[in-house]
Order: sequence, then C-alpha cells, then structure tokens
Amino acid sequence: MVTVMATGTFDILHMGHIYFLKEAKKLGDRLVVVVACDKTVRQLKHEPVTSEHMRLNLIKELQIVDDAVLGKEDDMFEVVDHIKPDIIALGYDQIHDEKELRKKLNERNIQAQIVRLPKYEGMSDLDGTRRIIAKIIEAYGFQRKMEKIEHK
Repeated sequence: MVTVMATGTFDILHMGHIYFLKEAKKLGDRLVVVVACDKTVRQLKHEPVTSEHMRLNLIKELQIVDDAVLGKEDDMFEVVDHIKPDIIALGYDQIHDEKELRKKLNERNIQAQIVRLPKYEGMSDLDGTRRIIAKIIEAYGFQRKMEKIEHK
C-alpha cells in the first residue's frame, strides 16, 4: 500500500484544494492530509479565517481523504515520522524547497518521494483563498455603496 501525504492550510476550502487532494490521491492508495496548525499559518501566511480544528474536521469529511491530522507547531517532520509516507505531494504554490526538504528527510532517514503537483486551471475566480477573500471584500464594498444610495 502506497501512502501519500499532502499538507496545507485549507483555510477556506475551495476547488483548488479539492483538485490538489484528488491529484495527490492518484499517486497512491492511501491519502493522509496534514492540516497546518494555527501557529504555523500565522507564521507562514496570514491570520487564519477558520480555526485549526474546523479546518481539520472539514478535511476529514472529504471522501478522497483517508486520514487527516493536525500539523505540529515546532517540528513539521515529527508528523512525517509518524505517517511514514511513501510520497509527499506538494502543491504548485507551496513554499517548500524540494532540495531542502529532501535534505531534511534524508537527515531523518525518511525515503519518501517528493512530487510537485501542477496548478489547478479551474474556470472560477473562486479557486484560491486570497481570491475568495478579495471577492468577499469587493462584494461587501459594493453592498455598502448600494445601502448609501438606497437610504438617501
């Protein structure tokens, strides 16, 4: 059985995430997803919109996912040691440097293959967390303008 590990924030679940997880699952028999803890999200990206437990539970509900765990705050390789994946699937835009990741895995005697997955070429402007947030802000601004017009 080939175990594939995929990681991510999954802050606002969208089709880009679903594509990533489906492509990761194609690489093996079992897909284990590591959801970044809130502290990691704050350090690497932004203030999370949804809590780590909500994000973890959403990922666990997806049929494509065989198991999901919360990432560790200080040592991301601790969870890799625990999962023992055959393959680590990286999203096209994840910040991990593959050479550095390979070096760290070798130091821990983890022989997982690293696969960088292609970008999702969806048909929606809502296939990325930042785009979803921008669209919500835009819609909110439009609504505020309309309220001012309607109340004059």
